Amino acid sequence: MNQSLQVQFCGIQLENPCLLSSASPTQSKEGIAKAFKLGWAGAVTKTCIPDELITPDAPNRFAVLRNKDREIMGFENLEGMTQKPVAYWEQAIHELKKEFPSKVVVASMMADANLEAWRNLARRLEHAGADAVELNLSCPHFRLADQMGAAVGKDEEKAAAIVACVKKEVKIPVLAKLTPNVSSIQDVAAAVVKAGADGIVAINTVQALLGVDIDTLEPLPAVNGYSAFGGYSGISVKPISLRCVAQIAQIADVPIHGVGGITAWQDVIEYMAVGASCVQVCTAVMLNGYSIITPLLRGLEEYVQKKGLHSLQEIIGAAIPKLIAREQLNMNWDVRSTVVAPEDCVQCAKCMVACQESGKAAINFVDQKVTVDLQRCDGCSLCTHVCPCGVLALR
Repeated sequence: MNQSLQVQFCGIQLENPCLLSSASPTQSKEGIAKAFKLGWAGAVTKTCIPDELITPDAPNRFAVLRNKDREIMGFENLEGMTQKPVAYWEQAIHELKKEFPSKVVVASMMADANLEAWRNLARRLEHAGADAVELNLSCPHFRLADQMGAAVGKDEEKAAAIVACVKKEVKIPVLAKLTPNVSSIQDVAAAVVKAGADGIVAINTVQALLGVDIDTLEPLPAVNGYSAFGGYSGISVKPISLRCVAQIAQIADVPIHGVGGITAWQDVIEYMAVGASCVQVCTAVMLNGYSIITPLLRGLEEYVQKKGLHSLQEIIGAAIPKLIAREQLNMNWDVRSTVVAPEDCVQCAKCMVACQESGKAAINFVDQKVTVDLQRCDGCSLCTHVCPCGVLALR
């Protein structure tokens, strides 16, 4: 075990910062056990709910957004909570902790407006041996009419009341999983921390409508011709989640689990730099399997060695002091677009079109070479992003 990858949250030791988040990959004891054997430090169970609230899942409940190379950039789901009774999870947690004592098992849980149901679930899951409970206050599409998930997570008072009642019931850490579908995630975070939350998980999926079939005019994913607003995840939500984690870290002095769009070790580093103590991964596992933990850990180990770090914990929150108000940025920073690799230019003229039509008209082609008028260029950087060959850079 590489000690430099060890991290802590709420006093709990993790052998590395990577956990499976509460979703399809953690829907069974067998799946979690397989993931543990491959190197995942922990797992958050599929969300447990009172048995009477279990509802079936629709077929065709997933849809994806692809780029021009057919790579999946976004993923929407209409999936609900666990299909298994609480008794199953009590036994599963007990057996997992017995077989893998060094691994961390977090029990995800959700109930309706009945606070006694929350208390009862928490008691049972703690007794089963869970290292912590994660309160699902954030699912954007499951039984919202019953005051579940994001329906309560958007309400500071209701979210705080649930946290407070569970906190009084158990001795293990209580984590609040928050929704990004609010006007201020900082306000909700402050409310649940004040109510006693030991840690925060950010974020759950973003409420979305993936698209519409332009032939049938059916919203996607279509279930017998109909659909519903679902939860959006994957690479494309990472900027939203990073923002949420950073905003929470700015105002709350509790450990944070970063969740959203993690596919590579670099993503883990970014989340930790903006305040996350560890991360949870879901969509990348659904698309590629549990074995993605191997390159994740290898990359993290190489990063630690390259940077000369004793522990990954050294970078937690390192980027937070560098996040300031837009008006505080140096508007007089003297950088301009520069041609750094003229030999790579394919004369596609994308930079010129972008600059002429959306910039300061500083780029032209002279003698079949890209040129930059430094008097016109204001360093906006647009050309450096549209260039497919890396010919331009800010200097």
